[in-house]
Amino acid sequence: MKNILFVCTGNTCRSPMAEGMLRKLAAEHGLELEVRSAGVAAMDGASISRHAEAVLRDHDISDQITSTPLSDGLAEWAHLILTLTQGHKQHVIQRFPQTAGKVFTLKEYVEDRDAVLNDVQELDGLYASQQLMASLGQELSAQERERMIELHQRIPGFDISDPFGGSREDYDVTAAEIRVALHKLLDKLKGSSE
Repeated sequence: MKNILFVCTGNTCRSPMAEGMLRKLAAEHGLELEVRSAGVAAMDGASISRHAEAVLRDHDISDQITSTPLSDGLAEWAHLILTLTQGHKQHVIQRFPQTAGKVFTLKEYVEDRDAVLNDVQELDGLYASQQLMASLGQELSAQERERMIELHQRIPGFDISDPFGGSREDYDVTAAEIRVALHKLLDKLKGSSE
């Protein structure tokens, strides 16, 4: 069984929708997955957004999901940590450096273009070097900084839109964006389990 953790900001909108939808899709496709979600700034036990709850209900998902803060235990538990934005990914890696090899944005993880994935890997390496050098009181070279800018401009956006504070329609749009990525994720997981 594979343990998958979705991470967003407050664990009240995007990550609970992803958790509920993936749990249901995995069951429908006979995949054994344990799915949870957490937030980098979540309050333990808070209710998810009423619009997120309504979206889940519309998909016949009745899971009772409450917000959970990201913790050491959850980071260790997960075989795969899928964040909803690049900022969440960077936060997880900074806070839990041991997770670096298993943290991706959801859209990045399901991306299938090798050139894009190579750019992402190179940029992640430059970020890691930048953090290490900063801790030593040093800076990246001008060439490395220019390369980071170039890679940033080439890599497509991997963030899932945040509906927080928005209308029910905003939540439906975000749910559709998540659902498309989850179907790609299922295909990838089924391919790796065969």
